[in-house]
Amino acid sequence: MSDWHRYWVTFQTILTKEILRFSRIWVQTILPSVITTTLYFVIFGRLIGERIGTMDGFAYLDFIVPGLVLMGVITNSYANVVSSFYSSKFSRYIEELLISPAPNWVILAGYVSGGVARGLIVGTAVMLVALLFTEIQIHSALVTLVICIMTAVLFSLGGFINAIYANSFDDISIVPTFVLTPLTYLGGVFYSISLLPDFWQAVSLANPLLYMVNAFRYGLLGVSDIPIGVAFGMILIFILVLTAFSLLLLRRGVGIKT
Repeated sequence: MSDWHRYWVTFQTILTKEILRFSRIWVQTILPSVITTTLYFVIFGRLIGERIGTMDGFAYLDFIVPGLVLMGVITNSYANVVSSFYSSKFSRYIEELLISPAPNWVILAGYVSGGVARGLIVGTAVMLVALLFTEIQIHSALVTLVICIMTAVLFSLGGFINAIYANSFDDISIVPTFVLTPLTYLGGVFYSISLLPDFWQAVSLANPLLYMVNAFRYGLLGVSDIPIGVAFGMILIFILVLTAFSLLLLRRGVGIKT
């Protein structure tokens, strides 16, 4: 058996485990995001949206659909990896992977792919729910799909790093509560940054979620507050940096080797 075949078997095993893990408890992993997003559509889209009117030439409900879909992708891709990898540390079966001949990049790819799978499934479910409230004409299917995958990869990596540093189950909830949630709500999900004063527009550019939400909105609606090339570049840079950092942490055994 060649090395590449062994690597593929390892990757496939980790990915299959991750998919089975969240699919068996879909009531806890998938359904809550669908219900929460449905409430957003009802409250913000229907009730408040009718008072707001249009934004960037679109009905307010249509305008917030891309952000709400991406919120589901972000939270679920992140949550899947952080909970799964920390559980492997807590149960100490991560040591079996570390002493195996599988390289670190295969282990990382397996966990990240599991997070991407859950993120895409939830994103698809949220999109189907959105179609119950409005009709969406996709401006660019390629941009929509690529941005969705890149976002899921990025936040899966973020969840992986959080899990490495976490020392308790409480630690894995700190970043989603105090970092992800504020960045999500301030990332242009519910508004266009063109409505903000110049100073706050400049501050908003420091929020990485702004680039993802606007790129995804461009894919669906064809409008964006950020040039699409800049958005792609920023997301790619974040992915490369977090990938390199994750591999460095694995190689050094930070939070894993005792």
